[in-house]
Amino acid sequence: MRKEFERVTPESVGIPSSSIETLLDKLEEGWTEPHGLMIMRHGKVCAEGWWSPYAPGIRHGLQSHTKTYAATAVGIAYTEGLLKLTDRIVDIFPDEIPENPSENLKKLRVRDVLCMGCGMDEMPRPSMDWIREFLATPVVHEPGTAFMYNSTGSTFLGAIVRKLTGLGLHDYLKPRLFDKIGIDADNLRWTCMPDGMEIGGGGLSATTEDNLRLMKLYADGGVWEGQRILAEDYVKLATSLQNESATERAVNPPAEDNFVGYGFQIWMCRPKGVYRADGAMGQFTIVFPDRDMLLAITENASGSTGGVMPQKVLDTIWEWLASLPEASVDSLPEDEAASAHLARRMQTLAIPNPKRSPESATAAKVCGNTYKVTEGYFSLDGGGMNRFMSGAAMAPGAETVKLTFGTGTATLETVSEGKTVSIRLAMDGSRAENHLEGHPSIALCSAAWEQENVLKVAMRMVETCNERTFTFTFDGDSLEIADHTNNVFFKKPFLIKLVKA
Repeated sequence: MRKEFERVTPESVGIPSSSIETLLDKLEEGWTEPHGLMIMRHGKVCAEGWWSPYAPGIRHGLQSHTKTYAATAVGIAYTEGLLKLTDRIVDIFPDEIPENPSENLKKLRVRDVLCMGCGMDEMPRPSMDWIREFLATPVVHEPGTAFMYNSTGSTFLGAIVRKLTGLGLHDYLKPRLFDKIGIDADNLRWTCMPDGMEIGGGGLSATTEDNLRLMKLYADGGVWEGQRILAEDYVKLATSLQNESATERAVNPPAEDNFVGYGFQIWMCRPKGVYRADGAMGQFTIVFPDRDMLLAITENASGSTGGVMPQKVLDTIWEWLASLPEASVDSLPEDEAASAHLARRMQTLAIPNPKRSPESATAAKVCGNTYKVTEGYFSLDGGGMNRFMSGAAMAPGAETVKLTFGTGTATLETVSEGKTVSIRLAMDGSRAENHLEGHPSIALCSAAWEQENVLKVAMRMVETCNERTFTFTFDGDSLEIADHTNNVFFKKPFLIKLVKA
């Protein structure tokens, strides 16, 4: 039922097509892996593209971009008159607070949680009783006076809404936000805390356009097609400086755009007046108010350390911004050749295909052999990060591993606690589609011989940011698997040792 955005040429809204091509060139240099990009000006989409196998309707892991959705739920509750930003947390959760709450805990307000001003120096891990544990965490600073990036606090925003309405984030937001601004609620996926609360700190998967639509609501002052969804004063607070964040420099030195301030689960940016929703590995939706422009990007900008590559993405966007015509330029003469070339390019974007190397003498020697795990943890479970966020137990590790080879294909099989999991691996330079039980993400898998006895296996989880990669090194009756899972949280491979059974 949603109303689609008008699609236009970049020139018609004052952006040269050639400048967007330059931005694409930068993003494709190899230091990040872009998955989706949308640019909107004056309410019209002037450029959009997805790097195959990513696509417009495929949801993508948002990480902390989720926080802005959680804050929007609080903003809607505020707009509906269900809460005030000055409401004290101890009054909302009288049955969950410690027996003798500290003076600082008594001062903690809804707005302090919204702006990362909880006053805590740590946050509890997920558990069934996480709300009590959160409220029992020492509030060592006066609320609102110190910045600490607190993802549990972001999830707590959803708990506030649930406490007041009886509805979790998804059910509360569906009729009040998603249905109204054109987000397909049935296509969203949430990771939840042990008590069923959606993880507002980083548990949502949504599409690039979903993110664009969310932030367009903020860019338009909380009004969507004439209907007010968020109160005007809430939007102004959410998108302006509410808490200084300079202390982040000590936590993540490369991330220059994290030091200029924070609103309500929205970051301020170095270009004056610009703000963004932000998730790990470069999930950005950026609003440029003076240009009436938005840019949404989903990607894997992991980098070797937390802030390096995501910050480079922002630096690249700021450089692109500086190259554009003045903000007062609303349109340019049409350049049919340039806009057509850009449109063709954006329709044919693609992640490079896997290496094609299907042959090795080792294949015949190891085909069908069963290898027993003697050291380390190996699993084909694709939901490791979701389990980490939710506090759920990791999937049982594999007890045995077996590879079989065919013509242009292979099968990787693991057995754990009597359960067999197998995935098909393309070895012809393509990717084989697999659906992992218990995990919503499609796994596109491939394999190639890097050396005579070294096989590289890749599992691209297209509804997350990540590609899981392994190298299998065969040495006589021994096998070593190195897990090089590609994301920001793991800096070196995990080693798994096996012997032929």
